[in-house]
Amino acid sequence: MIDLDAVTRLRQEMVEVSRQIFARGLTSATSGNTSARVPGHPDQVLIKASGKSFGDVEPEDFILVDLEGNILAGQGKPSKEIRFHLGILKARPEVQAVVHGHSAYATAYVSVRGELPVVTAAAEAGLNKVGVVDYAPPGSVELAEMVIKAFEDPTIKAAVLKRHGFVTVGENIHRAFYLADVLEDNAKVAFLLSQLS
Repeated sequence: MIDLDAVTRLRQEMVEVSRQIFARGLTSATSGNTSARVPGHPDQVLIKASGKSFGDVEPEDFILVDLEGNILAGQGKPSKEIRFHLGILKARPEVQAVVHGHSAYATAYVSVRGELPVVTAAAEAGLNKVGVVDYAPPGSVELAEMVIKAFEDPTIKAAVLKRHGFVTVGENIHRAFYLADVLEDNAKVAFLLSQLS
């Protein structure tokens, strides 16, 4: 059973957050994707359609799927990263939303240094630690498996994918975005500290 009111409300939230993600510079062009469980229906998930930019998404650009990836409602093709979105949600029942973007500082820092230290008070409070995922082609089964494995650790709220971007999770789509924002700010500060020391 599809709860149309809940789906409509969540689609609108995801539009608002997606535009904030784009405005913050946490992704570019049509890259990045978000997903969130429908409140009250943990086996139903809205995920951004492939080829849509966070900057100008509309409610219909989020497709309703089940945890196996079957389309329940909506037009278009779900994001090519649907495997790791659904994999995280299956592995972590407490997670309600996933954000994946291509932020510059976090991606660059981890790609060069192989880790991202937690250096800001906000990151220490919100993230505690940052997972690192080795490079695999975007949309691949290999990448999905590595991302899911990282998030099987219940203490991980954020991971950076070498040469690719980041993934954050939260109890709602807003929290997942806030953590992405904190992650990128932390990466920028880590970079600046590395230049000053």
